[in-house]
Amino acid sequence: MTHASRFIVLSTTKVGDKSLVLHTLSPDWGRRSFITSVSHKSPMALFLPLSLIEGEVVENTKSDLWRLKEISSSTPLNGIRSNVHKNTMTLFLSEVLLRTLKDGAFEEGLFEWCRGNILTLDAMESDFSNFHLRFLLEFAGALGFSPSIEDLMPFCGEHLDIVRHFLSCSAAESMLIPMSGAQRNAVASLFLDYISYHIDSPLQIRSLSVLRELYK
Repeated sequence: MTHASRFIVLSTTKVGDKSLVLHTLSPDWGRRSFITSVSHKSPMALFLPLSLIEGEVVENTKSDLWRLKEISSSTPLNGIRSNVHKNTMTLFLSEVLLRTLKDGAFEEGLFEWCRGNILTLDAMESDFSNFHLRFLLEFAGALGFSPSIEDLMPFCGEHLDIVRHFLSCSAAESMLIPMSGAQRNAVASLFLDYISYHIDSPLQIRSLSVLRELYK
């Protein structure tokens, strides 16, 4: 039995020379992993973090690891792939999604919310340095935490005024909040701490160090 669906690539795991396990988010299965066949001719750009793809899922009654085939790009992300800063953000954000969402988890509407954010980042031509911060804040809301300043206050430290500003303005306005690289890194860390607290699991985001280098 096969099903056509759309997917957001979160990460991949190589299995031998001819297979990849794709860790994905989809509107039909939520956070789920699939196996797919690859070769030296396979377009590996399809499997970059936060790529938007589509394909056919082949159910397997003998395994929870179903196969994904006939994979193609559903929406090319030329605005992201041509920009090193945006690519670094997608590396970070995809890992946040991967670490936060447990395999098998399904949050209604989360796929479309993520897809909308990816397309927004792809389309932005400037003033996107705060995008990952807004993403983290709204991601907490998408998971049902609905953060208020009172909720975030224990995590804010000296950055309370910046966080208050984020909460009080629109997404577009938050892109224009002036911040130093050190402030961006600190606010990203405190938002991650807030999410970790609510999911009751520490988030070890390895790509955070790459983001810190970007915003030195």
